[in-house]
Amino acid sequence: MSILLTRYQKTSVAVRLGTTIAAVTLTVAAVVYSFPADAQSQPSRSSWDGIYTLEQAARGQAGYSVACLSCHGEQLDGFDAAPGLRGGRFLSSWNGVNLGDMLERTRITMPLESPGTLSRQEVADVLAYILSMNGFPAGEGELPRQTAILRGISFEAMQP
Repeated sequence: MSILLTRYQKTSVAVRLGTTIAAVTLTVAAVVYSFPADAQSQPSRSSWDGIYTLEQAARGQAGYSVACLSCHGEQLDGFDAAPGLRGGRFLSSWNGVNLGDMLERTRITMPLESPGTLSRQEVADVLAYILSMNGFPAGEGELPRQTAILRGISFEAMQP
């Protein structure tokens, strides 16, 4: 009888220990995932840090002329329902958004007549052109095309 009781006690302790470990794991996961994604990985760079090159902006201008100009206009001021891509309204609309989200939204929804047809590189180049037209400084390195890297760069309307 004492052997069965000991086995029962061992099983009971093992079950309780397993349940406790599972509960602690779930609690830690709940705490980690309760923070918004932005709070977990705050962008470390901004649109003011020279995040594109002049050469990339020139490629972006060529791509913009083909894919964007008919709706957004030669000066990026927009037409009818197509919003402008420069100036106060544009800057305030995107203020605080990371460039990864900006790239993905553009890539998936534009151009309007054939969304999703531009590559990530083409969209990154067009974004470089848009940044240049909004007065953001050029730098030494190109704006990356990888969404994960771009999520570390915040679009900031006002210079810090």
